[in-house]
Amino acid sequence: MRRLAADVALWVAIGVVMALLGPFGSSERSLLERLVYWQICMVGGGMIGVAIDDPLRRRIGHFWLRVTLASMLMTPFVTVLVGLTNHWLGGMRLHLGNVAEPWFQVFVVCFATMLFRQLAWAQTAVAPAAAPEPEIDPLAAFRQRLSARRRAATLIAVEAEDHYLRVHTDAGEELVTARFSDALAELAAAPGFRTHRSWWVAAEAIDEVKWLRGRGEARLKCGLMVPISRGQAAALKAAGWF
Repeated sequence: MRRLAADVALWVAIGVVMALLGPFGSSERSLLERLVYWQICMVGGGMIGVAIDDPLRRRIGHFWLRVTLASMLMTPFVTVLVGLTNHWLGGMRLHLGNVAEPWFQVFVVCFATMLFRQLAWAQTAVAPAAAPEPEIDPLAAFRQRLSARRRAATLIAVEAEDHYLRVHTDAGEELVTARFSDALAELAAAPGFRTHRSWWVAAEAIDEVKWLRGRGEARLKCGLMVPISRGQAAALKAAGWF
């Protein structure tokens, strides 16, 4: 219904413009007569065009072919409407020659108005590109524990030391007061592994993993060696590290 209302508003606006311009000999009429005449022709003709164009839209995707075909198909019906309007408002005699005479002018107006309609709807149909959603940092909650200097640094590993955590970053180490269990909860969505009861390591920080006789260790890209316990080895093995 909103689209139909927009179409009617479009035809009314075009009708007002045509009444003011007075083309095709309509300038001989008074302004009021021209307004009535062109509103009947444009709104009525426009609705005929909409009725013909909507089924075409579901079958024809080519822009120019659809506009041309819709204009051609609506021209006979709109020509009859124009003839009836001339008869009602101007007393024109109704016979085939009088009614069919302005068919070319009717086709030109139909083509121009349908083209304008298609261009208008094509512009409104193009939805604005959705703004990309900002990426959620899975380390955001844990980063709040760090000082401003290391809050934006690359996290390498977290090591538990009694009631403290030694946080290893590419901007250096930092000691923070926190429980290791709380840190693991905040790092749950981050790509990484708990390698030991007191170690968590970022996945991208691992350079090499060695496993021998039930014990293992991971060498990180920064040179740090991290122990791997038997109980925490399954996740690393599943990831293909050994």
